[in-house]
Amino acid sequence: MALTNNDIIKKLRVALSFKDTDIIEILKLVDYDISKTELSAFFRAEDHEKYMPLKDQILRNFLNGLVIYKRGKMERKPKSDADTRAQEKSLPPKEFRKPLGVKPKKKDATKAKKPNVTQIGGIRFKVKGK
Repeated sequence: MALTNNDIIKKLRVALSFKDTDIIEILKLVDYDISKTELSAFFRAEDHEKYMPLKDQILRNFLNGLVIYKRGKMERKPKSDADTRAQEKSLPPKEFRKPLGVKPKKKDATKAKKPNVTQIGGIRFKVKGK
């Protein structure tokens, strides 16, 4: 016998020791309002006259709200500096820069001098004074 949505929410409620008010609070985190009487209809026995099958949308909203309840709201990542600079200077994307001859300006004109390194058989050696 397969688990129904009602069975899933019942098992989660018991496993996490939630009360009806907790479940209502979790559903409000995803802007889904439900009354206590509507919620209690999902927890009734299938042969009860007031039993209601739990729809996929309500279970999905509950699970999404549960993630927010346990982890907190997800913060949006700020845009990277490269993205903001490219937008400010209105440069075309990187793949179009070379054919168009557009080069972004470099902030620091001086380049750091790389040390002279020689590699022999997988071992790297610094070479002094060249």
